[in-house]
Amino acid sequence: MNVHEFVKRNKEGLLDLLKELCAIPAPSGMEQARAAYCKAWLEQAGAKGVYTDGAQNVIFPFNCENSRSITVFVAHTDTVFPDTEPMPYADDGVRIHAPGVGDDTASLAVLLYVAKYFIENGAEALDGVMFVCNSCEEGLGNLRGTKELFRNFEGRIGRFISFDSDLSTIVDRCVGSHRYRVRIQTEGGHSFNSFGNRNAIAELAKLIGQIYEIKVPQKEGTKTTYNVGVAEGGTSVNTVAQSASMLCEYRSDDSECLEIMRQAFWKIFDGAKAQGTDIHVEIIGERPCMGAVDACEIEKMTKICEEILKQTAHMTVQKHSGSTDCNVPLSLGIPALCVGVYRGGGAHTREEWVEKASLPVGLEAGIRIAEALLKA
Repeated sequence: MNVHEFVKRNKEGLLDLLKELCAIPAPSGMEQARAAYCKAWLEQAGAKGVYTDGAQNVIFPFNCENSRSITVFVAHTDTVFPDTEPMPYADDGVRIHAPGVGDDTASLAVLLYVAKYFIENGAEALDGVMFVCNSCEEGLGNLRGTKELFRNFEGRIGRFISFDSDLSTIVDRCVGSHRYRVRIQTEGGHSFNSFGNRNAIAELAKLIGQIYEIKVPQKEGTKTTYNVGVAEGGTSVNTVAQSASMLCEYRSDDSECLEIMRQAFWKIFDGAKAQGTDIHVEIIGERPCMGAVDACEIEKMTKICEEILKQTAHMTVQKHSGSTDCNVPLSLGIPALCVGVYRGGGAHTREEWVEKASLPVGLEAGIRIAEALLKA
């Protein structure tokens, strides 16, 4: 069966699958139910040898036993939302609205149907190919699933494609990041009787102010950022706060700039400690920057994907840097791309949506990309 016929025959099934996946909450680190569903779905589709590893990655290998250059296709099972109950789902006939419906649930549905296509169309002829529904891509999941995959298949993965984001985008460079939880402790006390004691919130505010005075590196062709995303602490309005904490990060698509930011942040942390502040700093997330990757191979893969996306989606493709599962292989010098397979908006908000008509387009693009890369 050719690609067009397969997509046409499975259009409604793809939409049904997306709805079923959206009904299974999957916060990072809690993807077990969605992983179990994906494993069962693949087995029902005829997949042999599917298994779940220690990181809750669902792995479907084709003839990988003796391969030293496996091509991997992934989509992540987790969403950015912490909810453990099913979230609202609405279909207005044109768009599907649900938190996490696009990032990355739509891509996960496409990946599963790409695997189904190969099962039905000569999977036995494939050599060294793996489909992976991977865990812990979002936030403090810290790319755990992909890191586990590369530990278990060290030296054996030759190319890596992540289905994630909009049809108009290809991520060909990775953004590294370091994330911290910072806690400050003081003696505290009564707001009137102990006035003058150090207030942990005030001390934390000083640190936040210093962070926002950092001048980010201005290196041509790169981007560097920082952010304080959460700040909390205190007991009551009439208490000198004894404790306060924040979650903060910096990001860059350049390893030298990332190191400059590391030094700047630690200068602030060490300076507070030197002034007698009781401060505890914990690294809670680390995503690597680009390693020494074969630029020609990346360019070849990008051209293949870009041309197919233009042909199927009829959209201008934008190439940019991003923080995705591709960070791991790119940091190891392994060619990798993150490719979008749906149209939508509102990612990482509760107003997230995807365009229904884009899903068959994304499926066709995903199949054609996989076929082209396996022949390249």
